[in-house]
Amino acid sequence: MNICGKDIKVHGRLVRIARLDGEKYTFPGSPEEFVLRLRNCRARVDIFTFLQKLPDTSPKYPYPFELDNFAVLPVTTFENWWNNQIRSYPRNRARQAGKRGVVIREIPYGEELIRGICGVYNETPMRQGKRFPHYGMTLERARQYAGTFLDCSVYLGAFLDKELIGFIKMSIDESGTQAALVHVLSMAQHKDKAPTNALIAEAVRECAKRNISYLVYENFTYGNKTGDSLSHFKEVNGFQRVSIPRYYAPITPWGAVAFRLGLHRRLAEVMPESVAAKLRELRSRWYQRRFNLKTEHS
Repeated sequence: MNICGKDIKVHGRLVRIARLDGEKYTFPGSPEEFVLRLRNCRARVDIFTFLQKLPDTSPKYPYPFELDNFAVLPVTTFENWWNNQIRSYPRNRARQAGKRGVVIREIPYGEELIRGICGVYNETPMRQGKRFPHYGMTLERARQYAGTFLDCSVYLGAFLDKELIGFIKMSIDESGTQAALVHVLSMAQHKDKAPTNALIAEAVRECAKRNISYLVYENFTYGNKTGDSLSHFKEVNGFQRVSIPRYYAPITPWGAVAFRLGLHRRLAEVMPESVAAKLRELRSRWYQRRFNLKTEHS
């Protein structure tokens, strides 16, 4: 679905919720116009949800909202990030990458990138203690998956010799002031060479060169989780948790009722963290047995 020149994704059965495709770097110029268009469109949409753009963190629109969060790195210069915003550990890791033969460079969208992405995705069936949904990625699927928002995206690759061992896709918003790390992934077998740290450093360098003020690395935490190894990685690399209003504009009367009843939330968002942590542990053990993995890949 396309509304006001922007692609919209709709999910849910009981409650049909619409959101912008690429919502961490795509924002509605006029939320009121989006709401009006959605109310008049043929497809059923009950709620339209969208995030507020940085640097504004105080609510500015007259719709119901809840606080979401970004992992945000304020960017001025690369030198300021390198010397003042990160700890010594990620700085040393980024240096190690170069010493161990890792070369970071921008890659144009094309076959070299697509084949490299397939190699990274198809390395292991399990990541972060769960089944990796992109394992078994085909060239055609990789071409589609990586080929969104081509006009505003930058691809950075970590190469060992001629092999792509990690990559980042960074997408930039229309104003050129906010960028999001959409895909960040490196091969687990080359973790000792710190390709991800080197890629983050290059992404910051690119933002500084382009006068991009904010680099967003998805969410700082998810659901009711208080933190994990990924949020720790973001923190030591200078990313901070920033609370951002997420609006839920009712499109239908049922949408307004569903929001008041909390039916817009996913199960993981309302489940007690103690229960969720136990379920994640059981899931991790099950997948390790299924894939015959002695240790978890990250």
